[in-house]
Amino acid sequence: MQPKYVRESQVITTELVLPNDTNQLGNLLGGRLMHWIDIAAAIAAQRHCGRVCVTASVDELNFHEAIRLGEIVVLRASINRAFRTSMEVGVVVTSHGLHSGPPRRANNAYLTFVATDEKGKPVAVPAVTPESDDEKRRYEEALIRRQQRLARRTQL
Repeated sequence: MQPKYVRESQVITTELVLPNDTNQLGNLLGGRLMHWIDIAAAIAAQRHCGRVCVTASVDELNFHEAIRLGEIVVLRASINRAFRTSMEVGVVVTSHGLHSGPPRRANNAYLTFVATDEKGKPVAVPAVTPESDDEKRRYEEALIRRQQRLARRTQL
């Protein structure tokens, strides 16, 4: 199985925050954003391996800034690292209004996806070849997060 570059499976998704997406304060619902993140990450994982992928875990989900009604939300999903049958996908979320200046980082998340065959069983995925310094950093950090996740499992 040939390794793939991060750029081959990257996903950029754009959403507009509408009234049905917000809470009583006019902020984007956290659950709605989590839904958008999961979809963008799943598409990146599926592009990487050419298989149906299922969410195995959400390791980290950080809300940095509130996202307001009417703002534009951009989600960028990339494969950080692939293991045997799983992949860590990082998602960076930025938002901005029509007149609110440049986009600001509102959220970031790390999700793990597992590639499956036609019977829903895990299957091997291609390795990732990072190119840029940022991709190399994310590649190394993904291994640390995986080791922490596996250690947490054995502790519990």
